Amino acid sequence: MITAAIYARRSNEQRDRDDADKSVHHQIARARAYIAEKGWALDEASIFIDDGISGAEFSKRPGLVSLLRSLDQKPRARFQVLVMQDESRLGRDTIRTAYALTQIVEADVRVFFYLDDRERTLDSPIDKIMLSVTTFADEMKRVKDGQTVYDKVSAKARQGHVVGSSVFGYDNVPVSGPSGKRSHVSRVINPAQAGIVRRILELSETGMGLTRIAKLLNADGAPAPKPKRGRDPGWSASTVREILNRRLYLGEVVWGRTKKRDKHGRLKLSRRPPEEWIRTKDETLRIVSDEQWSRTHNRLARVREQMRAMGGGARKLRTRDVESPFLLTGFARCAECGSSLGVLSGGRARKRVYGCVRAHKTGLCENRLRLPIERVDDAVLHAIVDQVLTETVVEAVVDRVMKKLAPTTVAQSVTDLRTALQGVEIEISNVTKAIAHGGELDSLLDKLRECEKRRNAFRADIVGRERIQGRHIDRTALEAGVRRRVDDWRGLLERRPEQSRQLLREMLAGPIRFTPVGDVYQFRGEASFGILAGEASGTTLVVPVRGIEPRFQG
Repeated sequence: MITAAIYARRSNEQRDRDDADKSVHHQIARARAYIAEKGWALDEASIFIDDGISGAEFSKRPGLVSLLRSLDQKPRARFQVLVMQDESRLGRDTIRTAYALTQIVEADVRVFFYLDDRERTLDSPIDKIMLSVTTFADEMKRVKDGQTVYDKVSAKARQGHVVGSSVFGYDNVPVSGPSGKRSHVSRVINPAQAGIVRRILELSETGMGLTRIAKLLNADGAPAPKPKRGRDPGWSASTVREILNRRLYLGEVVWGRTKKRDKHGRLKLSRRPPEEWIRTKDETLRIVSDEQWSRTHNRLARVREQMRAMGGGARKLRTRDVESPFLLTGFARCAECGSSLGVLSGGRARKRVYGCVRAHKTGLCENRLRLPIERVDDAVLHAIVDQVLTETVVEAVVDRVMKKLAPTTVAQSVTDLRTALQGVEIEISNVTKAIAHGGELDSLLDKLRECEKRRNAFRADIVGRERIQGRHIDRTALEAGVRRRVDDWRGLLERRPEQSRQLLREMLAGPIRFTPVGDVYQFRGEASFGILAGEASGTTLVVPVRGIEPRFQG
Protein backbone atom coordinates (compact mmCIF):
# COMPACT_ATOMS: atom_id res chain seq x y z
CA MET A 1 0.00 0.00 0.00
CA ILE A 2 1.32 3.43 -0.98
CA THR A 3 1.41 5.92 1.91
CA ALA A 4 0.60 9.57 1.15
CA ALA A 5 1.21 12.92 2.84
CA ILE A 6 -0.46 16.33 2.34
CA TYR A 7 0.97 19.83 2.23
CA ALA A 8 -1.41 22.82 2.36
CA ARG A 9 -0.59 26.51 2.47
CA ARG A 10 -2.72 29.63 2.40
CA SER A 11 -1.36 33.11 1.85
CA ASN A 12 -3.15 36.32 2.76
CA GLU A 13 -2.13 37.65 -0.64
CA GLN A 14 -4.35 35.17 -2.55
CA ARG A 15 -6.89 37.62 -3.90
CA ASP A 16 -7.92 35.54 -6.90
CA ARG A 17 -9.79 32.86 -4.94
CA ASP A 18 -12.80 32.96 -2.70
CA ASP A 19 -12.45 32.33 1.04
CA ALA A 20 -13.52 28.69 0.81
CA ASP A 21 -10.96 27.87 -1.85
CA LYS A 22 -8.18 29.67 0.05
CA SER A 23 -8.80 27.74 3.24
CA VAL A 24 -6.17 25.16 4.20
CA HIS A 25 -9.02 22.99 5.50
CA HIS A 26 -10.56 23.04 2.04
CA GLN A 27 -7.20 22.09 0.50
CA ILE A 28 -6.81 19.20 2.93
CA ALA A 29 -10.35 17.95 2.23
CA ARG A 30 -9.69 18.01 -1.53
CA ALA A 31 -6.36 16.23 -1.04
CA ARG A 32 -7.99 13.56 1.14
CA ALA A 33 -10.57 12.87 -1.57
CA TYR A 34 -7.82 12.67 -4.21
CA ILE A 35 -5.81 10.21 -2.11
CA ALA A 36 -8.89 8.03 -1.53
CA GLU A 37 -9.66 8.09 -5.26
CA LYS A 38 -6.14 6.86 -6.01
CA GLY A 39 -6.45 4.06 -3.44
CA TRP A 40 -3.55 5.33 -1.32
CA ALA A 41 -3.35 5.38 2.50
CA LEU A 42 -3.02 8.79 4.19
CA ASP A 43 -0.51 9.08 7.02
CA GLU A 44 -2.41 11.31 9.45
CA ALA A 45 0.88 12.35 11.10
CA SER A 46 2.11 13.65 7.74
CA ILE A 47 -0.31 16.51 7.12
CA PHE A 48 1.81 19.67 6.92
CA ILE A 49 0.12 23.09 7.14
CA ASP A 50 1.22 26.71 6.77
CA ASP A 51 -1.75 29.05 7.27
CA GLY A 52 -1.46 32.73 6.41
CA ILE A 53 2.20 32.63 5.27
CA SER A 54 3.49 34.05 2.00
CA GLY A 55 4.90 31.74 -0.65
CA ALA A 56 8.04 33.89 -0.61
CA GLU A 57 8.85 32.66 2.90
CA PHE A 58 10.78 29.40 3.19
CA SER A 59 12.90 29.28 6.36
CA LYS A 60 10.08 30.76 8.51
CA ARG A 61 7.43 28.28 7.32
CA PRO A 62 7.03 25.66 10.10
CA GLY A 63 4.92 23.30 7.98
CA LEU A 64 7.40 23.24 5.09
CA VAL A 65 10.37 22.94 7.46
CA SER A 66 8.73 19.91 9.14
CA LEU A 67 7.97 18.38 5.74
CA LEU A 68 11.58 18.68 4.56
CA ARG A 69 12.93 17.35 7.87
CA SER A 70 10.68 14.29 7.61
CA LEU A 71 12.48 13.37 4.39
CA ASP A 72 15.70 12.72 6.34
CA GLN A 73 14.35 9.62 8.09
CA LYS A 74 16.34 6.45 7.41
CA PRO A 75 16.18 4.33 5.39
CA ARG A 76 13.44 6.45 3.70
CA ALA A 77 10.65 8.90 4.39
CA ARG A 78 7.53 7.47 6.04
CA PHE A 79 5.45 8.36 2.95
CA GLN A 80 5.98 7.73 -0.75
CA VAL A 81 3.59 10.33 -2.21
CA LEU A 82 3.02 14.03 -1.44
CA VAL A 83 -0.25 15.65 -2.54
CA MET A 84 -0.74 19.41 -2.97
CA GLN A 85 -3.09 21.74 -4.77
CA ASP A 86 -0.39 22.94 -7.22
CA GLU A 87 3.23 24.16 -7.33
CA SER A 88 2.31 27.57 -5.93
CA ARG A 89 1.43 25.97 -2.56
CA LEU A 90 5.07 24.92 -2.22
CA GLY A 91 6.27 28.43 -2.96
CA ARG A 92 6.16 31.49 -5.18
CA ASP A 93 9.89 31.95 -5.72
CA THR A 94 11.48 30.52 -8.85
CA ILE A 95 14.79 29.34 -7.40
CA ARG A 96 13.82 28.28 -3.88
CA THR A 97 10.63 26.50 -4.96
CA ALA A 98 12.61 24.43 -7.48
CA TYR A 99 15.20 23.59 -4.81
CA ALA A 100 12.53 22.50 -2.29
CA LEU A 101 10.83 20.34 -4.93
CA THR A 102 14.18 18.81 -5.87
CA GLN A 103 14.77 17.83 -2.22
CA ILE A 104 11.40 16.09 -2.10
CA VAL A 105 11.85 14.20 -5.39
CA GLU A 106 15.42 13.15 -4.56
CA ALA A 107 14.07 11.58 -1.34
CA ASP A 108 12.10 9.17 -3.61
CA VAL A 109 8.81 10.90 -2.85
CA ARG A 110 6.45 11.40 -5.82
CA VAL A 111 4.60 14.73 -5.99
CA PHE A 112 0.99 14.99 -7.24
CA PHE A 113 -1.27 18.01 -7.73
CA TYR A 114 -4.96 17.31 -7.26
CA LEU A 115 -6.10 20.47 -9.08
CA ASP A 116 -5.29 19.02 -12.50
CA ASP A 117 -4.49 15.38 -11.54
CA ARG A 118 -0.85 15.74 -12.49
CA GLU A 119 2.46 14.36 -11.25
CA ARG A 120 5.45 16.67 -11.13
CA THR A 121 8.58 14.83 -12.26
CA LEU A 122 12.13 16.03 -12.84
CA ASP A 123 13.31 13.12 -14.98
CA SER A 124 14.15 15.07 -18.13
CA PRO A 125 15.31 18.52 -19.23
CA ILE A 126 11.77 19.23 -20.45
CA ASP A 127 10.36 18.46 -16.98
CA LYS A 128 12.85 20.89 -15.45
CA ILE A 129 12.17 23.71 -17.92
CA MET A 130 8.43 23.26 -17.37
CA LEU A 131 8.99 23.56 -13.61
CA SER A 132 11.01 26.75 -14.16
CA VAL A 133 8.26 28.25 -16.32
CA THR A 134 5.56 27.37 -13.77
CA THR A 135 7.44 28.70 -10.76
CA PHE A 136 8.42 31.84 -12.71
CA ALA A 137 4.75 32.49 -13.45
CA ASP A 138 3.87 31.94 -9.76
CA GLU A 139 6.55 34.40 -8.67
CA MET A 140 5.39 37.00 -11.18
CA LYS A 141 1.84 36.60 -9.92
CA ARG A 142 3.00 37.09 -6.32
CA VAL A 143 4.80 40.30 -7.26
CA LYS A 144 1.80 41.55 -9.24
CA ASP A 145 -0.57 40.69 -6.38
CA GLY A 146 1.66 42.66 -4.00
CA GLN A 147 1.62 45.67 -6.32
CA THR A 148 -2.17 45.42 -6.69
CA VAL A 149 -2.64 45.28 -2.92
CA TYR A 150 -0.35 48.30 -2.41
CA ASP A 151 -2.21 50.30 -5.09
CA LYS A 152 -5.60 49.54 -3.53
CA VAL A 153 -4.48 50.28 0.02
CA SER A 154 -2.63 53.48 -0.92
CA ALA A 155 -5.71 54.68 -2.81
CA LYS A 156 -7.77 54.19 0.35
CA ALA A 157 -5.13 56.07 2.36
CA ARG A 158 -5.29 59.04 -0.05
CA GLN A 159 -9.06 59.16 0.49
CA GLY A 160 -8.55 59.28 4.25
CA HIS A 161 -9.91 55.77 4.88
CA VAL A 162 -8.50 53.56 7.64
CA VAL A 163 -6.05 51.02 6.25
CA GLY A 164 -4.37 49.97 9.49
CA SER A 165 -5.25 48.94 13.02
CA SER A 166 -7.12 50.99 15.59
CA VAL A 167 -5.42 53.95 17.29
CA PHE A 168 -5.97 55.03 20.88
CA GLY A 169 -8.30 58.04 20.88
CA TYR A 170 -10.43 56.82 17.98
CA ASP A 171 -12.96 54.14 17.05
CA ASN A 172 -12.87 52.38 13.69
CA VAL A 173 -16.37 52.61 12.17
CA PRO A 174 -17.41 50.60 9.05
CA VAL A 175 -19.08 52.70 6.31
CA SER A 176 -21.57 51.11 3.91
CA GLY A 177 -21.78 51.92 0.21
CA PRO A 178 -24.88 52.39 -1.97
CA SER A 179 -25.33 48.60 -2.22
CA GLY A 180 -25.43 48.23 1.55
CA LYS A 181 -22.09 46.38 1.68
CA ARG A 182 -19.15 47.76 3.60
CA SER A 183 -17.31 50.30 1.49
CA HIS A 184 -14.51 51.33 3.84
CA VAL A 185 -13.60 52.10 7.46
CA SER A 186 -13.40 55.58 8.96
CA ARG A 187 -11.99 56.89 12.22
CA VAL A 188 -14.27 58.62 14.70
CA ILE A 189 -13.03 60.32 17.86
CA ASN A 190 -13.65 58.33 21.06
CA PRO A 191 -14.54 61.08 23.58
CA ALA A 192 -13.35 59.19 26.69
CA GLN A 193 -9.99 58.22 25.16
CA ALA A 194 -9.59 61.70 23.63
CA GLY A 195 -9.90 63.16 27.12
CA ILE A 196 -7.05 60.94 28.31
CA VAL A 197 -4.90 62.07 25.37
CA ARG A 198 -5.45 65.75 26.27
CA ARG A 199 -4.80 64.98 29.94
CA ILE A 200 -1.43 63.37 29.10
CA LEU A 201 -0.31 66.48 27.19
CA GLU A 202 -1.50 68.72 30.03
CA LEU A 203 0.38 66.68 32.64
CA SER A 204 3.54 66.73 30.52
CA GLU A 205 3.21 70.49 30.03
CA THR A 206 3.16 70.99 33.81
CA GLY A 207 6.50 69.18 34.11
CA MET A 208 5.41 65.66 34.99
CA GLY A 209 7.65 62.92 33.56
CA LEU A 210 6.61 59.89 31.52
CA THR A 211 6.84 57.43 34.41
CA ARG A 212 4.86 59.62 36.82
CA ILE A 213 2.14 60.11 34.20
CA ALA A 214 1.93 56.34 33.59
CA LYS A 215 1.67 55.58 37.30
CA LEU A 216 -1.01 58.24 37.79
CA LEU A 217 -3.10 56.85 34.92
CA ASN A 218 -2.73 53.28 36.21
CA ALA A 219 -3.72 54.37 39.73
CA ASP A 220 -6.83 56.07 38.30
CA GLY A 221 -7.73 52.98 36.26
CA ALA A 222 -7.63 54.97 33.01
CA PRO A 223 -8.23 52.88 29.85
CA ALA A 224 -4.93 52.16 28.09
CA PRO A 225 -3.98 51.27 24.50
CA LYS A 226 -4.06 47.60 23.59
CA PRO A 227 -0.65 46.18 24.60
CA LYS A 228 1.71 44.60 22.12
CA ARG A 229 2.12 40.84 22.28
CA GLY A 230 4.03 39.80 25.39
CA ARG A 231 3.62 43.20 27.09
CA ASP A 232 1.67 43.94 30.26
CA PRO A 233 -1.67 45.75 29.94
CA GLY A 234 -1.74 49.25 31.35
CA TRP A 235 0.21 52.45 30.95
CA SER A 236 4.00 52.64 30.84
CA ALA A 237 6.55 55.30 29.99
CA SER A 238 6.76 54.03 26.39
CA THR A 239 2.99 54.20 25.76
CA VAL A 240 2.86 57.72 27.22
CA ARG A 241 5.73 58.72 24.91
CA GLU A 242 3.83 57.34 21.89
CA ILE A 243 0.77 59.45 22.78
CA LEU A 244 2.90 62.58 23.16
CA ASN A 245 4.52 62.13 19.73
CA ARG A 246 1.52 61.00 17.62
CA ARG A 247 0.68 63.81 15.19
CA LEU A 248 -2.59 62.14 14.25
CA TYR A 249 -4.05 63.99 17.25
CA LEU A 250 -3.46 67.21 15.27
CA GLY A 251 -5.53 65.81 12.40
CA GLU A 252 -2.41 64.88 10.38
CA VAL A 253 -2.73 61.41 8.83
CA VAL A 254 0.48 59.79 7.57
CA TRP A 255 0.50 56.34 5.92
CA GLY A 256 3.29 54.30 4.37
CA ARG A 257 6.21 55.08 6.68
CA THR A 258 7.25 51.42 6.63
CA LYS A 259 6.95 48.36 4.42
CA LYS A 260 6.68 44.88 5.84
CA ARG A 261 8.39 42.84 3.09
CA ASP A 262 11.78 42.98 1.42
CA LYS A 263 12.43 42.79 -2.33
CA HIS A 264 12.27 38.98 -2.13
CA GLY A 265 8.79 39.05 -0.59
CA ARG A 266 9.94 37.94 2.87
CA LEU A 267 8.64 39.51 6.07
CA LYS A 268 11.21 42.16 7.01
CA LEU A 269 10.16 45.58 8.30
CA SER A 270 11.97 48.59 6.85
CA ARG A 271 11.37 52.35 6.49
CA ARG A 272 10.24 53.96 3.25
CA PRO A 273 11.81 57.26 2.15
CA PRO A 274 9.73 60.27 3.37
CA GLU A 275 8.88 61.24 -0.20
CA GLU A 276 6.87 57.99 -0.53
CA TRP A 277 4.72 58.72 2.55
CA ILE A 278 1.07 59.58 1.94
CA ARG A 279 0.00 62.60 4.00
CA THR A 280 -3.55 63.90 4.40
CA LYS A 281 -5.15 66.49 6.67
CA ASP A 282 -8.49 65.81 8.41
CA GLU A 283 -9.67 68.35 10.98
CA THR A 284 -12.47 66.02 12.09
CA LEU A 285 -9.75 63.85 13.69
CA ARG A 286 -8.18 66.69 15.67
CA ILE A 287 -8.05 66.02 19.44
CA VAL A 288 -5.30 68.45 20.48
CA SER A 289 -4.98 72.14 19.59
CA ASP A 290 -1.83 73.49 17.96
CA GLU A 291 -1.25 75.71 21.00
CA GLN A 292 -1.35 72.86 23.50
CA TRP A 293 0.86 70.69 21.27
CA SER A 294 3.43 73.51 20.96
CA ARG A 295 3.49 74.25 24.70
CA THR A 296 4.03 70.60 25.58
CA HIS A 297 6.71 69.93 22.96
CA ASN A 298 8.54 73.17 23.68
CA ARG A 299 8.90 72.02 27.30
CA LEU A 300 10.12 68.58 26.19
CA ALA A 301 12.65 70.24 23.87
CA ARG A 302 13.96 72.35 26.76
CA VAL A 303 14.34 69.22 28.90
CA ARG A 304 16.34 67.51 26.15
CA GLU A 305 18.61 70.54 25.83
CA GLN A 306 19.22 70.55 29.58
CA MET A 307 20.11 66.84 29.50
CA ARG A 308 22.59 67.44 26.69
CA ALA A 309 24.15 70.31 28.61
CA MET A 310 24.55 68.04 31.65
CA GLY A 311 26.15 65.29 29.54
CA GLY A 312 23.01 63.17 29.22
CA GLY A 313 20.64 62.55 26.35
CA ALA A 314 22.33 61.68 23.09
CA ARG A 315 25.79 62.04 24.65
CA LYS A 316 25.07 59.74 27.56
CA LEU A 317 27.21 56.63 27.63
CA ARG A 318 25.38 53.35 27.36
CA THR A 319 25.02 51.74 30.77
CA ARG A 320 26.63 48.56 29.42
CA ASP A 321 29.84 50.48 28.78
CA VAL A 322 30.33 51.39 32.45
CA GLU A 323 30.35 49.02 35.42
CA SER A 324 27.53 49.82 37.82
CA PRO A 325 28.61 51.36 41.14
CA PHE A 326 25.89 49.32 42.90
CA LEU A 327 26.49 45.72 43.94
CA LEU A 328 23.21 44.03 42.97
CA THR A 329 22.02 45.87 39.85
CA GLY A 330 21.53 43.27 37.13
CA PHE A 331 21.63 40.39 39.63
CA ALA A 332 18.53 41.11 41.76
CA ARG A 333 14.93 40.30 40.75
CA CYS A 334 11.57 40.99 42.34
CA ALA A 335 10.03 37.61 43.19
CA GLU A 336 6.51 39.07 42.92
CA CYS A 337 6.61 40.06 39.23
CA GLY A 338 10.04 38.98 37.92
CA SER A 339 11.25 42.46 36.98
CA SER A 340 14.52 43.97 38.16
CA LEU A 341 15.12 45.06 41.73
CA GLY A 342 16.84 48.29 40.84
CA VAL A 343 18.33 51.38 42.45
CA LEU A 344 15.69 54.04 43.11
CA SER A 345 15.68 57.42 44.76
CA GLY A 346 14.39 57.14 48.33
CA GLY A 347 12.07 60.11 48.87
CA ARG A 348 12.96 63.69 49.85
CA ALA A 349 16.36 62.76 51.25
CA ARG A 350 17.24 61.40 47.80
CA LYS A 351 18.89 58.42 49.49
CA ARG A 352 19.41 55.48 47.18
CA VAL A 353 17.34 52.37 47.85
CA TYR A 354 16.61 49.01 46.22
CA GLY A 355 13.03 48.59 44.99
CA CYS A 356 10.94 46.89 42.29
CA VAL A 357 11.43 48.75 39.01
CA ARG A 358 8.04 47.69 37.64
CA ALA A 359 6.24 48.95 40.74
CA HIS A 360 8.16 52.21 40.46
CA LYS A 361 7.64 52.69 36.70
CA THR A 362 4.04 51.53 36.25
CA GLY A 363 2.55 50.78 39.67
CA LEU A 364 1.45 47.36 38.31
CA CYS A 365 3.39 45.33 40.92
CA GLU A 366 2.27 45.11 44.55
CA ASN A 367 5.85 45.05 45.87
CA ARG A 368 6.31 48.59 47.24
CA LEU A 369 9.06 47.70 49.73
CA ARG A 370 12.19 49.87 49.45
CA LEU A 371 15.27 49.34 51.60
CA PRO A 372 18.62 51.13 51.85
CA ILE A 373 21.27 49.79 49.51
CA GLU A 374 23.87 49.25 52.24
CA ARG A 375 21.58 47.06 54.33
CA VAL A 376 20.60 44.78 51.45
CA ASP A 377 24.19 44.54 50.14
CA ASP A 378 25.46 43.59 53.61
CA ALA A 379 22.81 40.89 54.01
CA VAL A 380 23.62 39.29 50.64
CA LEU A 381 27.39 39.40 51.18
CA HIS A 382 27.09 37.90 54.68
CA ALA A 383 24.86 35.10 53.29
CA ILE A 384 27.45 34.26 50.63
CA VAL A 385 30.34 34.27 53.08
CA ASP A 386 28.49 32.30 55.78
CA GLN A 387 26.70 29.76 53.52
CA VAL A 388 28.83 29.46 50.40
CA LEU A 389 32.50 30.11 51.18
CA THR A 390 32.61 27.40 53.83
CA GLU A 391 34.75 24.39 54.71
CA THR A 392 31.92 22.07 53.63
CA VAL A 393 31.90 23.60 50.13
CA VAL A 394 35.69 23.32 49.88
CA GLU A 395 35.57 19.60 50.71
CA ALA A 396 32.69 19.00 48.28
CA VAL A 397 34.54 20.72 45.44
CA VAL A 398 37.72 18.76 46.12
CA ASP A 399 35.80 15.46 46.24
CA ARG A 400 34.19 16.20 42.86
CA VAL A 401 37.49 17.19 41.26
CA MET A 402 39.22 14.02 42.49
CA LYS A 403 36.39 11.92 41.06
CA LYS A 404 36.41 13.77 37.75
CA LEU A 405 40.18 13.55 37.38
CA ALA A 406 40.38 9.83 38.12
CA PRO A 407 42.27 8.15 35.22
CA THR A 408 39.33 5.98 34.10
CA THR A 409 36.91 8.94 34.21
CA VAL A 410 39.22 11.21 32.21
CA ALA A 411 39.86 8.51 29.59
CA GLN A 412 36.15 7.87 29.15
CA SER A 413 35.37 11.59 28.93
CA VAL A 414 38.00 12.06 26.20
CA THR A 415 36.46 9.16 24.25
CA ASP A 416 32.99 10.68 24.60
CA LEU A 417 34.25 14.08 23.51
CA ARG A 418 35.95 12.62 20.43
CA THR A 419 32.70 10.88 19.47
CA ALA A 420 30.78 14.12 19.88
CA LEU A 421 33.44 15.95 17.83
CA GLN A 422 33.01 13.46 14.98
CA GLY A 423 29.28 14.10 15.01
CA VAL A 424 29.82 17.85 14.72
CA GLU A 425 32.30 17.33 11.87
CA ILE A 426 29.61 15.38 9.98
CA GLU A 427 27.09 18.18 10.63
CA ILE A 428 29.56 20.75 9.26
CA SER A 429 30.12 18.62 6.15
CA ASN A 430 26.35 18.33 5.54
CA VAL A 431 25.77 22.05 6.00
CA THR A 432 28.65 22.86 3.64
CA LYS A 433 27.12 20.59 0.98
CA ALA A 434 23.72 22.26 1.45
CA ILE A 435 25.33 25.70 0.93
CA ALA A 436 27.07 24.46 -2.21
CA HIS A 437 23.72 23.18 -3.54
CA GLY A 438 22.10 26.59 -3.08
CA GLY A 439 20.26 26.15 0.21
CA GLU A 440 18.75 28.92 2.34
CA LEU A 441 21.99 30.82 2.84
CA ASP A 442 21.16 32.84 5.98
CA SER A 443 19.89 29.90 8.03
CA LEU A 444 22.65 27.59 6.78
CA LEU A 445 25.37 30.10 7.68
CA ASP A 446 23.86 30.47 11.16
CA LYS A 447 23.89 26.68 11.50
CA LEU A 448 27.50 26.53 10.28
CA ARG A 449 28.63 29.13 12.84
CA GLU A 450 26.86 27.24 15.63
CA CYS A 451 28.52 23.96 14.57
CA GLU A 452 31.96 25.55 14.39
CA LYS A 453 31.48 27.04 17.85
CA ARG A 454 30.66 23.58 19.25
CA ARG A 455 33.61 22.03 17.39
CA ASN A 456 36.04 24.56 18.87
CA ALA A 457 34.63 23.95 22.36
CA PHE A 458 35.02 20.17 22.00
CA ARG A 459 38.59 20.54 20.72
CA ALA A 460 39.56 22.82 23.61
CA ASP A 461 37.97 20.44 26.12
CA ILE A 462 39.84 17.46 24.64
CA VAL A 463 43.16 19.32 24.80
CA GLY A 464 42.55 20.27 28.42
CA ARG A 465 41.62 16.74 29.48
CA GLU A 466 44.52 15.15 27.58
CA ARG A 467 46.86 17.57 29.33
CA ILE A 468 45.84 16.22 32.74
CA GLN A 469 45.49 12.60 31.58
CA GLY A 470 47.96 10.37 33.38
CA ARG A 471 48.98 13.04 35.89
CA HIS A 472 48.98 12.25 39.58
CA ILE A 473 46.55 14.50 41.47
CA ASP A 474 47.76 15.53 44.91
CA ARG A 475 44.62 15.96 47.02
CA THR A 476 46.45 17.99 49.66
CA ALA A 477 47.81 20.46 47.10
CA LEU A 478 44.41 20.69 45.37
CA GLU A 479 42.65 21.36 48.66
CA ALA A 480 45.17 24.09 49.53
CA GLY A 481 44.61 25.73 46.13
CA VAL A 482 40.83 25.73 46.56
CA ARG A 483 41.16 27.26 50.03
CA ARG A 484 43.40 30.01 48.64
CA ARG A 485 40.75 30.87 46.06
CA VAL A 486 38.05 30.92 48.73
CA ASP A 487 40.17 33.29 50.83
CA ASP A 488 40.72 35.51 47.78
CA TRP A 489 36.97 35.60 47.17
CA ARG A 490 36.31 36.61 50.75
CA GLY A 491 38.79 39.46 50.32
CA LEU A 492 37.15 40.63 47.10
CA LEU A 493 33.70 40.62 48.68
CA GLU A 494 34.95 42.99 51.33
CA ARG A 495 36.09 45.50 48.69
CA ARG A 496 32.72 46.15 47.16
CA PRO A 497 31.15 46.97 44.88
CA GLU A 498 33.27 46.96 41.67
CA GLN A 499 35.41 43.93 42.54
CA SER A 500 32.47 42.16 44.17
CA ARG A 501 30.28 42.60 41.07
CA GLN A 502 32.87 40.87 38.90
CA LEU A 503 32.99 37.98 41.35
CA LEU A 504 29.18 37.71 41.52
CA ARG A 505 29.06 37.63 37.72
CA GLU A 506 31.27 34.53 37.74
CA MET A 507 29.78 32.96 40.84
CA LEU A 508 25.98 33.25 40.54
CA ALA A 509 24.11 30.53 38.64
CA GLY A 510 21.11 32.84 38.17
CA PRO A 511 19.43 35.93 39.60
CA ILE A 512 18.88 36.49 43.31
CA ARG A 513 15.13 36.74 43.90
CA PHE A 514 13.80 39.03 46.64
CA THR A 515 10.41 38.49 48.28
CA PRO A 516 8.94 41.22 50.53
CA VAL A 517 8.04 39.84 53.96
CA GLY A 518 6.65 42.65 56.10
CA ASP A 519 9.32 45.33 56.28
CA VAL A 520 12.24 43.09 55.21
CA TYR A 521 13.31 41.18 52.11
CA GLN A 522 13.74 37.40 52.02
CA PHE A 523 16.13 36.42 49.22
CA ARG A 524 17.42 33.27 47.60
CA GLY A 525 19.70 32.32 44.73
CA GLU A 526 22.33 29.81 43.68
CA ALA A 527 26.12 29.98 43.44
CA SER A 528 27.97 27.81 40.92
CA PHE A 529 31.61 26.75 41.41
CA GLY A 530 32.77 25.71 37.97
CA ILE A 531 35.71 28.14 38.22
CA LEU A 532 36.73 27.41 41.80
CA ALA A 533 38.58 24.21 40.98
CA GLY A 534 39.93 25.24 37.59
CA GLU A 535 38.39 24.96 34.12
CA ALA A 536 40.12 21.70 33.18
CA SER A 537 38.32 19.81 35.90
CA GLY A 538 34.91 20.48 34.38
CA THR A 539 33.50 20.54 37.91
CA THR A 540 30.29 22.40 38.65
CA LEU A 541 28.87 22.60 42.15
CA VAL A 542 25.69 24.57 42.81
CA VAL A 543 25.17 25.89 46.35
CA PRO A 544 21.95 27.59 47.53
CA VAL A 545 22.13 31.15 48.87
CA ARG A 546 19.32 32.14 51.22
CA GLY A 547 18.86 34.94 53.71
CA ILE A 548 16.69 37.66 55.20
CA GLU A 549 17.57 41.34 55.08
CA PRO A 550 17.81 42.04 58.83
CA ARG A 551 15.80 44.59 60.79
CA PHE A 552 17.82 47.43 62.26
CA GLN A 553 16.78 49.50 65.21
CA GLY A 554 16.87 53.27 64.91
